[in-house]
Amino acid sequence: MDYRLAALKLLCAQLKDAKEMASQNAMSLGNVLFQRAWLQGVLVSASNENDHVGAPLLLDDGTGVVQLALSSADFRLRPWKTGMYVMVVGGYMARAAEPPIIKVHKIVDLSQFPDREAMWYLEVMEAYKLFYRPLIEELE
Repeated sequence: MDYRLAALKLLCAQLKDAKEMASQNAMSLGNVLFQRAWLQGVLVSASNENDHVGAPLLLDDGTGVVQLALSSADFRLRPWKTGMYVMVVGGYMARAAEPPIIKVHKIVDLSQFPDREAMWYLEVMEAYKLFYRPLIEELE
């Protein structure tokens, strides 16, 4: 993992436009290279609940769904529940015919901060306008 590449603040729908750059072991959105994505959303499936034993951990941000692969035993031992609003940062992997995967190296429960969800969309729009759009439009 190249930590010189920033974790992009993205919505799940934007991940669909990412292209794999095998020569650089990274993904790209236009001219923006990244390996890690920063997402926020609601857990719509959690594996430690009685009625969903063995179910994958799925995050829905309102624009799409990604599967979360918890890389740390510490993360797997925490009580993740359907309906929690969480922030995740991790390596992005696209998959054909399945939801993409985020290999999580940071996950935080933001459920106790109800304004975070509304603010997240503004943060993503601001990052796109200030940083990503100028680089993406260079290709057009």
